[in-house]
Amino acid sequence: MLQTRVLLTRLMSMLVTLFGVAVIVFFVIRVVPGNPIAMMLPPGAGEEDIARLKALYGFDKSIPEQFFIWVGGVVQGDFGTSITTRQPVLDLVLGRLPATLELSIMALVIAVVMGGFLALTGTRKRGTKVEAAIDVSNGMALSVPDFLWGLLFILLFGVLWPIFHISGRVSPALDLPFSTNFYLFESVLRLRFDIWLDLVAHMFMPALALAIPLAAIIAQLLKQSLKETMHQDYVTLSRTHGYGENHVITRDALPNAILPTLTLVGVQFTFLIGGTVIIERLFSYEGLGNMAIDAVINRDLPLIQGIVILFAVIFTLVNLLVDLTYAALNPRLRHG
Repeated sequence: MLQTRVLLTRLMSMLVTLFGVAVIVFFVIRVVPGNPIAMMLPPGAGEEDIARLKALYGFDKSIPEQFFIWVGGVVQGDFGTSITTRQPVLDLVLGRLPATLELSIMALVIAVVMGGFLALTGTRKRGTKVEAAIDVSNGMALSVPDFLWGLLFILLFGVLWPIFHISGRVSPALDLPFSTNFYLFESVLRLRFDIWLDLVAHMFMPALALAIPLAAIIAQLLKQSLKETMHQDYVTLSRTHGYGENHVITRDALPNAILPTLTLVGVQFTFLIGGTVIIERLFSYEGLGNMAIDAVINRDLPLIQGIVILFAVIFTLVNLLVDLTYAALNPRLRHG
């Protein structure tokens, strides 16, 4: 188990990281050209209207004053009010977060299944044309960005062979009896599998587009770890006892080769969440990434700040969880 001192050090590092992100995002978006107040005003608005809006959103104060007022509000759970929708930023962000998390988790599951299958198959067929084909397919998967995979899937499975939905999160005609925005999970709890299937039909293509590059990374790392583990003495001993290749790979080699891959999966999950921005826009998926693009286009400063801070919190929490999991699974680091 990690020592309390190490855990406190990592928590302090998280706080410093979040503060640094807050400083960067706050000051950088204020040097970008454009006046968000001007976008809100109707034609012919007078100086009094401009001054009133500036005072309402705190733009009448100096930038350092605005920053400390904003940070003070964030600490109390107040992220400000959206300029475009006039709603609390925290409510808007938390309302879209479940959609992005569900999409990211589905993509992660697909990537782990695909990557694990390719790694195990390549290990079983090592030295054959099958392994060479897997290596080539991994290279292709890494060479094509996720949004191009998304465009290809829209063309194939949305236009030429329309078996999946190409936009939205759920069909508008469906009645959603949910109390939260975690539609995919709540539909299972409520045994509404008709809604669950509709949600999956909407999510499958964007999730697959996100999953393919990650699956290739998982396959490469896990296959390399398995290849190194297969030369260990305990694996050779298992073979001498008469166990077959499948047993040796899955029961002896895999448990010892999987630790680096688990760490990679945890780290990559944070990038997966950030990578949903373009994919959500491409598929008109109602998640946090799509909202982020709208906020940037409309120069909705409070909303941009809230989204970036939330992403940063997720990243730091996932990274902390990865560190703790790695230390728990690795005996040499349990007392580090």
